[in-house]
Amino acid sequence: MITIFKDKNDIPKDMEYVELNDIYFNQNTARKLDDRAKKVIEIIDGAKLIGKYKIYSKFNDVVLDIDKLSSGCKTVLNVLYNPDKVFCLKECGNNALEVLYTLDAGNVYSDYALIPLEMAAVCVQTSVGKKEICDYEELKEWWCYEK
Repeated sequence: MITIFKDKNDIPKDMEYVELNDIYFNQNTARKLDDRAKKVIEIIDGAKLIGKYKIYSKFNDVVLDIDKLSSGCKTVLNVLYNPDKVFCLKECGNNALEVLYTLDAGNVYSDYALIPLEMAAVCVQTSVGKKEICDYEELKEWWCYEK
C-alpha cells in the first residue's frame, strides 16, 4: 500500500522528495519501464506502450515518444518504479489517483486531500507515527484535521 505524507517535514530525511514528476520521469523512470508499465499507461492515458520509449496514442492513432504521457501517468509510474522516494501528488487526476491508490508500495506527498472515491487501504505518516486508513471519509478527515 502507498504511504501518504501531508507535511514535508514528516518525510524522513533519508528519503528523496521529488516535486517535478515530468522531469524525474523523463530523466530516470522512463528507462526502467517494463511490462508493469503497459497496464498503467493503458488505464490512465488510454495509450499502448509499443517500444522502450514509444507509445501508440489513442488520439489520431499516432506513435509518440514516451515523454508525451500525462503528468498523472508519469507520477504513478514514478511511484511504481521508485518506491524509496516520495513524489508530489498534485498533478494527478482522478484516473491516475485510482491506479495510484492500488499500488502495493510507494510514497506520495500532498498538503491537501486528493482521494479517489474507490480507494484501497493506505498508510498515512505524520511526525507522531504511521497508521493504516481503509475508508474514504476517515482519510479525508485525517488530511483535513489531523496534525
